[in-house]
Amino acid sequence: MRILGIDYGTKRIGLAISDEKGILAFPKEIILNNLSGFDRLREIIKTEDISDIVVGESVDFSGKLNVLSARIEVFILELKDKFGLPIHKQKEFLTSVEARKSGSNKKSLSQSQSHSKLKDKKRGRVDASAAALILQRYLDKINRH
Repeated sequence: MRILGIDYGTKRIGLAISDEKGILAFPKEIILNNLSGFDRLREIIKTEDISDIVVGESVDFSGKLNVLSARIEVFILELKDKFGLPIHKQKEFLTSVEARKSGSNKKSLSQSQSHSKLKDKKRGRVDASAAALILQRYLDKINRH
């Protein structure tokens, strides 16, 4: 059984999956935040034998819930309703910033490569990497006990 990590965004949702032992998290993919996104989640949950879901809980610099938090709560309710799996929250403070930093050692794009589709693809990698960071924090927390 594996755990699915989710970095919720208003446009894209980053996904990550744990290894079978629940020790390591790996970026999986991004999906668009629309109705077909739940179809893709259903496929992943089935094919990857997902037992639990971890959703990043969005907080501000003082650690308080922010504007995105209400949308995340609605998303969590939809996940519970559609999939009936245990859902856990993990604070996602600055995970996208961390994900961008870890990818910053890559060669920078030339002007000809900076087309919007390439930028979107790069953003997507950040979303999936952020989901992996969220999931890894959760795995580290539960494996300490």
